Amino acid sequence: MKLTKMSHSCVRLEKDGQTLVLDPGAFSEEDAALGADAILVTHEHLDHFSEERLRTALDANPAAEIWTLKSVAEKISTAFPGRVHTVGHGDTFTAAGFDVQVHGELHAVIHPDIPRITNVGYLLDGGRIFHPGDALTVPDHAVETLMLPVMAPWSKISEVIDYVREVKPQRAYDIHDALLTDLARPVYDNQIGALGGAEHLRLQPRESTAL
Repeated sequence: MKLTKMSHSCVRLEKDGQTLVLDPGAFSEEDAALGADAILVTHEHLDHFSEERLRTALDANPAAEIWTLKSVAEKISTAFPGRVHTVGHGDTFTAAGFDVQVHGELHAVIHPDIPRITNVGYLLDGGRIFHPGDALTVPDHAVETLMLPVMAPWSKISEVIDYVREVKPQRAYDIHDALLTDLARPVYDNQIGALGGAEHLRLQPRESTAL
């Protein structure tokens, strides 16, 4: 399996000639979802969901499909009948040759005065990869590779470290990092790597690795 990190929370996974893209939002590259056979979206916030990027990808590949929660599906399903699937916690399906389990229901708390929206995470191929979106969801399954939301308005580094400890992945790759400055990156790398209890890794945008 090939993992390519795009900007912010978007990742591309390639296996057996098929491509799965997660969270190609407005903070990611304009071509982040192009070439996808399937797209998964965790929630409606613009840094995870870009209607323009999804429309471009589905127009380019008439066989491409999207799996996402209701709030996102309602925004794009009319334009692509039969190609946008609504999912929620506990659902399972196959997309671009990947077995997918859906975990989680709510976005992390940004502030008590801000209503929480829905958010789902995706566990792929029996735990080989977990992408939680904007929540510190712990799936009831062992995780090999955790896509780790490393920095967000709704989190602090102690919570990130404790999340890695609770999930207990073999390795954690940073996502949700567009707002993290180059000055801060070594601090996060050192503390999460030293205290998280798992191998902590970071890829540059468009950089790939084999899993």
